[in-house]
Amino acid sequence: MTNPLIGTRIKAFRQARGVSQDELARALGFKDRQIVSAIETGVRRVGAEELLLVMEHLSVPLDHFTDPYRLDGEGMFSWRQMGVPRERLMEYETMAGRWIGGYRVMASQVGRKPRLMRQALGLTKLSSFEEATEAGERLVTEFGLGPVPGLRLAEVVERLGILVLLVDAYAGISGAACRLPDLDTVLIARGEARGRRNFDLAHELFHILTWDAMPPEHVEDAVDFSGNRVEQLANSFAAAVLMPRDSLAPLADWASLDTEALCVRLNATAEDLQVTSSALRWRLATLGALSRKRARALPEGALRNNGQARPRGSVPAPFSRGFAEVLAAGIDDGYISVRRAAELVGLPIEGLEELFAAHGVAQAIDL
Repeated sequence: MTNPLIGTRIKAFRQARGVSQDELARALGFKDRQIVSAIETGVRRVGAEELLLVMEHLSVPLDHFTDPYRLDGEGMFSWRQMGVPRERLMEYETMAGRWIGGYRVMASQVGRKPRLMRQALGLTKLSSFEEATEAGERLVTEFGLGPVPGLRLAEVVERLGILVLLVDAYAGISGAACRLPDLDTVLIARGEARGRRNFDLAHELFHILTWDAMPPEHVEDAVDFSGNRVEQLANSFAAAVLMPRDSLAPLADWASLDTEALCVRLNATAEDLQVTSSALRWRLATLGALSRKRARALPEGALRNNGQARPRGSVPAPFSRGFAEVLAAGIDDGYISVRRAAELVGLPIEGLEELFAAHGVAQAIDL
């Protein structure tokens, strides 16, 4: 069989099941593991009967090898989560992989080719937190993000050729970055508060722009970054992107406020900048406008939801306009049926219509 991804997927499923190349070679009747290696690297094609034996030995159905929307063996994910069981996280990763894989295939079919070259930050694990902060400030300046970068950050991320998807994530999952050979993606839980969504987007952008120099962990704790320098650098970058120094001046005024007035000002400024009050206080501490002792002493209850009973702002539409445009074009051009498109995004037909309408994408659903 000629599907170039079959070898990659055989390797992925073999490793996931703890099967060695020698063991698989014996099951297929090969004289040595080198033939399995040649299949997995695409040097040798796999025959139909051989694939049937692979399916039987690895207990993997045929569509797992042939479905173009799957990312088995290709996609590298880094999940920002808290307390999600591994099995549930991997279940969600498979679902997210189909969204990304579906977009990649249809984008190519409808003429939206991926960018030829990737952007990257010149940072490594040896870079200082000050250098990560400077990189964030420079991104704001070079892309003209203005005094409230959170307003246009997603737009800039997409201009960099990175797919942004706002998703209904499982509880405990706040975001993720995904690296493919020809596509980068950031997933953000759309049910999070606006300030959290913006910070997660900036944080995952750092991972995408530094992936080759410092690949992130597959699973990262959304709260505890102690001892993880890459995550700390990502947080420094994200804070500078969303809260540039110029947007917080004059810095000297913050320390002169009493606790109540400081909390009020933190909440109001955080709302203006579309960040969380907690993130803002630590950014101020980094800039020296507040001592870390005082930042830690601020009452958490006064800062929760930026001082509001509940987070402000509506929940954004799922996925993204670019994703919806490609899906609609795929339907229009006959590359995917309406029913399969609805199944891909986990929506009923009516929900698919609502998705297109929410993003202002013209698409006449025709059953």
